[in-house]
Amino acid sequence: MFRPKGPACQSCGMPISRDPLGGGTTADGSLTTEYCSHCYRQGAFTQPNITVEEMTALVEGKLRSIHFPAFLARRFAKDVPTLGRWRKKSAGQSSARASASDLQPRA
Repeated sequence: MFRPKGPACQSCGMPISRDPLGGGTTADGSLTTEYCSHCYRQGAFTQPNITVEEMTALVEGKLRSIHFPAFLARRFAKDVPTLGRWRKKSAGQSSARASASDLQPRA
């Protein structure tokens, strides 16, 4: 399936090339291409308590709002659980909610 080249946000899947700010920011204000500016700012997630299920629904809804066909919106949104933010949590946690230590990107 067609995907823009380059890195994608490891929280929502948005291509960083589509991010108007060029990516999220770390605590020191520098850009990171691991997360987009919608998900990660100043070294913290903008929605730290969102679950993977909620993020999947949010992504699908956003894609539908910009007139993606429903089948494509569902297809892109179903990849959310495979992204880095969610893989890290599911590997080390049984809880659906993040703890404070899970919210920091790995170096």
